[in-house]
Amino acid sequence: MLESLQRRASLSNPGDRDALLANPDAIALPLEQIAAGCVFVAERDGVIAGFAAVLPRPDGGAELDALFVEPHLWKHGIGRRLVDHVGEVARIRAATFLHVIGNPHAEGFYNSCGFRVTGTVDTRFGVGLAMRRPL
Repeated sequence: MLESLQRRASLSNPGDRDALLANPDAIALPLEQIAAGCVFVAERDGVIAGFAAVLPRPDGGAELDALFVEPHLWKHGIGRRLVDHVGEVARIRAATFLHVIGNPHAEGFYNSCGFRVTGTVDTRFGVGLAMRRPL
């Protein structure tokens, strides 16, 4: 169910569509992340609206490894609440910052959530933005 949501959300970004259709294996949520308590789901009216995954990093931070919201619910605050929630979880788990490799088209969203660009990273889909938010 979560991977289907991830697929819908990912394919709703025109700049990502062709690359994702050519690489369907990119849509995956490892079961180990769910079993380890790293995946958090947002519901709206009893229906899954989005999810996020946060993983520990060896440098004292945490990685926002996934953030997906149903496309018809974008701009309703669900993504921001998920970021805030996983940030709080990471802080409780002793992380000092939240890191994400963001798609350049999402830079404005991440900036509004308190992230700042620290550099760029080559990904299999092009250049991503390395971003950090203190906790």
